[in-house]
Amino acid sequence: MNARQPARMLVVGLVLFIAFAWGSGWPIMEVVMAEMAPMHMRSFCLVIGAAALFAYARASGQSIRVPAGSRLRLAYIALANLGAWNILAVYGITMIGAARASILCYTFPVWTALLGRWFMNEPLTPRLLIGVGLGLLAVLLLLGNDIRAVESSPLGAMMLIGAAIGWAASLIMMRKWSINLPTSSFTAWQTLITIVPVGGIALFFEQGGFSPLGLSTWPFWGLMYLLSVSFLSNWAWTKIALTVPPAVSSLSMLLTPIVAVFTSALVIDEQPQWVDYAALTLVVSAMATMLFPSRKRDPV
Repeated sequence: MNARQPARMLVVGLVLFIAFAWGSGWPIMEVVMAEMAPMHMRSFCLVIGAAALFAYARASGQSIRVPAGSRLRLAYIALANLGAWNILAVYGITMIGAARASILCYTFPVWTALLGRWFMNEPLTPRLLIGVGLGLLAVLLLLGNDIRAVESSPLGAMMLIGAAIGWAASLIMMRKWSINLPTSSFTAWQTLITIVPVGGIALFFEQGGFSPLGLSTWPFWGLMYLLSVSFLSNWAWTKIALTVPPAVSSLSMLLTPIVAVFTSALVIDEQPQWVDYAALTLVVSAMATMLFPSRKRDPV
């Protein structure tokens, strides 16, 4: 075992946690939104999540002060990352559905590879190209017969692709701009900034309340689950984004829509087909290509 092995194992562990947390969250969001407006749901999770992250940062003695020269950059990252995700992706679910919406969002490795090449001069190595190819093939397989659904909901598809591009852009910005903040504080500020647009849309364009007390049993516990994993997974994602190259971290997230497909079968009775199993094999292969280099020296 070389010196990089423990760090690589940590990345793999965080990837698997995020894949389960985010993947299972897609169908659960659909259950919650049957009784709670989308931005009301996200506002509730963001407020509690930001408070928890700031409290943890303070309790652990971490600095929460944003360096003066980094404030605008932090706002850009937050709006491209959590802002676009919480608005575009969540509304996209209501138009297309949880499982297939997650697949469209996870086209973002394509945009990450391109933006990384253009703005950070990231090399498009053979291993990267193979991994991206395997991941995109999995996405195409999973889209399969659902092309008609995409065609019938062009606005939803555009929102989901927009969320993917925003996520990719935020990943590049996090790697390009050095913001001197601990991971918990960095994530807390992103969450707090995102409350402004999400809460504004909830207040001015949606109806309903922010309290979960009026929800029936399954939506209520679904919201509690989303709340419990939301800030933890965002912290884990920020940790990964600041640890490994953008193309590697983005491709590793391709496991999440696979989890979304199978949890959708359990939660909203969408039974997986042979393409789902084939896609799972492709995505695991893509992750292995990116996260487990060969014995030879690898630029990744």
